[in-house]
Amino acid sequence: MSDHVDVLIVGAGLSGIGAAYRLQERAPGRTYTILEQRDAIGGTWDLFRYPGVRSDSDMYTLAYPFEPWTHPASIADGADIRQYLVDTAAKHGIGERIRFGRRVDSAEWSSQDATWTVTSTLADGSTEVVTASFLYLCSGYYSYEEGYTPDFPGLESFEGEVVHPQFWPEGLDHAGKEVVVIGSGATAITLLPSLAREAAKVTMLQRTPTYVLSQPATDPLAIAARKVLPNQLVHDVSRLGHAVATVAFYLFCRAFPKAARRILLGLSGKAMPNVDRATITPPYKPWDQRLCVVPGGDLYESVRSGRSEIVTDRIASFTPTGISLVSGRHLDADVVVTATGLKLVALGQIDLTIDGTKVDPHELYTYKGQMFSGVPNLAWCVGYTNASWTLRADLTWKYVAEYLNHLERQGYAYGMPDPRADFGEDSRILDLEAGYIARADDLLPRSGGKHPWKIRQNWFLDAWDARHTDIDEDMIWVRRADLPARSGGA
Repeated sequence: MSDHVDVLIVGAGLSGIGAAYRLQERAPGRTYTILEQRDAIGGTWDLFRYPGVRSDSDMYTLAYPFEPWTHPASIADGADIRQYLVDTAAKHGIGERIRFGRRVDSAEWSSQDATWTVTSTLADGSTEVVTASFLYLCSGYYSYEEGYTPDFPGLESFEGEVVHPQFWPEGLDHAGKEVVVIGSGATAITLLPSLAREAAKVTMLQRTPTYVLSQPATDPLAIAARKVLPNQLVHDVSRLGHAVATVAFYLFCRAFPKAARRILLGLSGKAMPNVDRATITPPYKPWDQRLCVVPGGDLYESVRSGRSEIVTDRIASFTPTGISLVSGRHLDADVVVTATGLKLVALGQIDLTIDGTKVDPHELYTYKGQMFSGVPNLAWCVGYTNASWTLRADLTWKYVAEYLNHLERQGYAYGMPDPRADFGEDSRILDLEAGYIARADDLLPRSGGKHPWKIRQNWFLDAWDARHTDIDEDMIWVRRADLPARSGGA
């Protein structure tokens, strides 16, 4: 099967659904198809099914600006987010454009034809080919096939169950059992209070503490306002308010790290007075790694109650009945959850070639946070590391629609960010010192050191630029009339 569309979107999660909506809204008349590897809408929110899975930012900024979030929870459960995406796709006729069960393997660009040829593998092993004028990758930046698990010594001797949160087995019984969660990031901090409701005891084993900040589970002002004001107005105001608070606090942390550290550690110490200070004191500055949000202080309450415990130590070896620590302590365990991180991948692990030359993603520089040096008619949707994913994603969705309109207005077949431009000094596209980012440092594209090649973690600056952007800046355009004529044939 082979067919052609104007835009091919890869991924039917939050990013893909949003991209499709903005295409319909701002570039009407463009044909598009969404290819989704899984059998359902939702992406991350369909994949992750571990207990307590929830948003790691408020839903007013994570939800779409065009589809008001009306659920009472401002930090929402995964199931509610997944349903929101399904309902949004259905409401706007996007669901009928999705082809499920397609794992995109390769994409080949032909400058002569100004076309991407994209090959996917279906569940039965057959292949499907779709051609497109523009390729939009909305599949995030981590592997759906595997998470990251360190090489734990003695793991094979453990007689209990070992589970990675990314692949939580349906029906896993942890009631009345001893559970150890390895990790200290957002997933571990979510799992601890959720598992502790039924487990005999849950221990979160961390090598390094994480900064944690409690946030209200609901927004009483938004709930009250919805009784008298239109949902869209309440959503717009709430979204702006939460975005301002999030970005302002991040900037405060980076500008005044000592003061931010005192505030964060003071709040955590007050909320968990029975926990040793060293257990809640990271050795790095706030936002060198991602700060974790605790809705309604559920982590604190679980630790205070004694149902759970946080231990800072290193693993010496697994044993048949648990984990032996470097300090000499032994943690008994029936179930061990390896909340040890994600495996990052570049461009959806798709093999890209341009006119027969294979593309190495690490040799590419990002352009305006969404396109790449020397790569024609392709965008990658990547969100912020310090704020809601959707804040940046929506800027890219709008940019792609304007880019397509620009092609049509000017008679261009394609454009690409100039690979000969002055990029400035190299930096990471994900501005955190986390281990999962460092492990993928030689795989991901790079950020430059100057506009428009530098990726920033500031929604306000990016939103300003988006309104005043010069779409011709550092771009190479090829007119449709200048494409080489195709030779005829019998």
